[in-house]
Amino acid sequence: MSALAAHGALSGAAATTPAEILIIRHGEEPDPDSQPHLSAQGKARAAALPKLFPARFAAPGFIFATNSKSNRSVETVEPLAAALHLKINSQFADTEFKALATELLKPAYAGAHVLVCWHHGTIEDLAHAVGVSTPPKWPKGQYNHVWQVKYTANSATFSDQPQRLLPGDK
Repeated sequence: MSALAAHGALSGAAATTPAEILIIRHGEEPDPDSQPHLSAQGKARAAALPKLFPARFAAPGFIFATNSKSNRSVETVEPLAAALHLKINSQFADTEFKALATELLKPAYAGAHVLVCWHHGTIEDLAHAVGVSTPPKWPKGQYNHVWQVKYTANSATFSDQPQRLLPGDK
């Protein structure tokens, strides 16, 4: 049974799921796991993130960031949240990806565009929980991608998109 079917999201067609969920990793860190904040490059990525919306993706109506000892996920989406006048929901810890998926697949988010900023350690688990059957491994040093999960009446489609926000992004 697919993750969407398990959540009951497929029983009422696409109108019960979000239009899409975008998943990004937090911006660059100074030294892996050594500090709880973004590096200068991570801050630059966070400042540039609003350029993606609506130029390449529909502007999100909801923004989620993982709640952890690091504040990098929240810091990454703060400029976007400010630009869109949205609050950041950071109530879910990175180990609570199933609870977040359950929340996102509720009718309250039907037809919505949602952005989730997460830690790479459980990002594949989150993607699987929202309906991606076989998400790829998120490389440890990769900060410049957007995983786009689009929903139709009976499936979730996945694509891995480059951000192309900073020099050197591929």
